[in-house]
Amino acid sequence: MSSTQSSVKKSSANSSAGTSDNAEQVPVLSVRHLRVEFPTRHGTLVALDDVSFDIAPGEVLGVVGESGAGKSMTGNAVIRLLEPPGRIASGEVHLSDQRIDSLPEETFVTLRGRHIGMIFQDPLTSLNPLFSVGDQLIETIRAHLPLNEREAREEALRLLREVGIPAPETRLDSFPHQFSGGMRQRVVIALALAAQPEFIIADEPTTALDVSVQAQILALLKRLCTEHGTAVMLVTHDMGVIAETADRVAVMYAGRLIEIGSVDEVVRQPQHPYTQGLMASIPGIEQRLERLYQIEGAMPRLAAIPTGCAFNPRCPHAQERCRTERPDLLPAGGSRAACWLYDPVNPLPVQEADANEMAQKEYHHGR
Repeated sequence: MSSTQSSVKKSSANSSAGTSDNAEQVPVLSVRHLRVEFPTRHGTLVALDDVSFDIAPGEVLGVVGESGAGKSMTGNAVIRLLEPPGRIASGEVHLSDQRIDSLPEETFVTLRGRHIGMIFQDPLTSLNPLFSVGDQLIETIRAHLPLNEREAREEALRLLREVGIPAPETRLDSFPHQFSGGMRQRVVIALALAAQPEFIIADEPTTALDVSVQAQILALLKRLCTEHGTAVMLVTHDMGVIAETADRVAVMYAGRLIEIGSVDEVVRQPQHPYTQGLMASIPGIEQRLERLYQIEGAMPRLAAIPTGCAFNPRCPHAQERCRTERPDLLPAGGSRAACWLYDPVNPLPVQEADANEMAQKEYHHGR
């Protein structure tokens, strides 16, 4: 490893979190150098490699990337719901200054629900169709909080009111199939908040909802996060959801964190070529394009992740160093990007126009 890489590596654990606005706060969640492996007969597959980030109280961190980038895998690793033979090979996960990745399973089980909540993409996977939503809320509340049946029922009614369920006294005894998709997702959010957790993982919570309901759910999630001081990890592939809801955004590619920063910085001025490509592929309202920009190629399979920067086969700026050396997160504008273009000692020259300029070229060519 070069001296530049070594110096960057020493600071990456702290700086990659990118919590400049929350530097004085103890993070609710702190992930350091997380590595997840899947041993197979043909070798070990690395699903996550050296992932580090922090989430402060009341903050929403959006995690974005293509399918297979490692977004949901990161959430599953934090909450220890990896499918066998997946395992955390190295790294640390801290929840409110307590290391949780090395806890015995019987101890960690008590954290789920009580200290870590989960909102899944499909609410029907979280709700038992054989029980009323009231029964499920009351059971969850009594499992984690010292409340009797009457108190738990009152708390369940309060939660339903808080998430915007009309006539909660009546709907408390309704079954999941009697709710619309948006209302079911509100119930799932109520379940996630039932034990008053410090941290919530929201994995594609609005994908199955129409646009108007999606906006309501995102506004609800953001409001509850602010009011309760709950930290949220919002996993999505939709940059619009990120821009609307998140405070910071982490961009993942092939199991690696390649850019992290505030939403304004990453969305308005993306630094990594992959992030630039993601932003350029979003249609705008200022002009009519004959053809949207597309990142050439596809996400590599776990068994065929390239050496060096994993994005190098698809990158318009790729050079020899990109194919042999993997960059750490480096200061890049107002964010941090894992790209040798931003090496503070020996930055690589830009080879071609950036993704936004390439989109403009395709626009004019189409005309």
